[in-house]
Amino acid sequence: MAAETVCRVWSRFLPISVTESLIFRRRPSTNALGLPCRHSFGFPSKSKSKSKSRILIVEYRVPSRILAAAGWFSGFGGKKKPDIVKAGDPVLHEPAADVPVADIGSQRIEEIIEDMIAAMRNSPGVGLAAPQIGVPLNIIVLEDTKQYISYASRKEIEMQDRRSFDLLVILNPKLKKKGTKTALFFEGCLSVDGFRAVVERHLEVEVTGLDRSGRPIKIDAAGWQARILQHECDHLDGTIFVDKMVPRTFRTVENLDLPLPMGCPKLGVQ
Repeated sequence: MAAETVCRVWSRFLPISVTESLIFRRRPSTNALGLPCRHSFGFPSKSKSKSKSRILIVEYRVPSRILAAAGWFSGFGGKKKPDIVKAGDPVLHEPAADVPVADIGSQRIEEIIEDMIAAMRNSPGVGLAAPQIGVPLNIIVLEDTKQYISYASRKEIEMQDRRSFDLLVILNPKLKKKGTKTALFFEGCLSVDGFRAVVERHLEVEVTGLDRSGRPIKIDAAGWQARILQHECDHLDGTIFVDKMVPRTFRTVENLDLPLPMGCPKLGVQ
């Protein structure tokens, strides 16, 4: 079960009895605008009016999966496009929950998917998992375009077996590794921006799941597409690439072309 996430909700113009059941700890609203929880809800600022209404801070613990199921990630008082969640946020280090089949195709799930696609393309990146926008649900999106591939050298493209593919949206994916061949290549992540490390991945995988309409899909992938699928599915298990990296290969993007330290395995297919 997912670890609990601390959230604070402002309750204004409500009698104490309405919020009493939620309150574990209550304190005055002065100097209380800094929120520790990533999933803020667009709270009102401190009023300067002479209204006698009561302003409370309600602080309680709620499993992040419940927050997602309740649709709270969309926020109150208008929709805000999510940022990419960075390493250290608990949502990246906890297992995500399956999307209920009955919710597939709903406005809430469609909005999450569209936010993921926009965040991936704006970054830009070739894949994104829902936890990376703060939503602990089993959803991944990925695509690799000819334009992205053109930025790599021909040698890299051939070594990585990298080919373009259209946008894929997979809900509740299940990944199965095929064969015994693996490959070692540098890998990056939008949630660990500016850094790379060598990660060993299987060359071939099979992924089953549901498309955004709820229809079963199956993807047999090889090469770089298989790597992307493994990377994104890892996110759904609460794993980021640095958890699997080859020690001593972690480096900044600026140092990517520097030689590997002695004792590190060579890049390529094993």
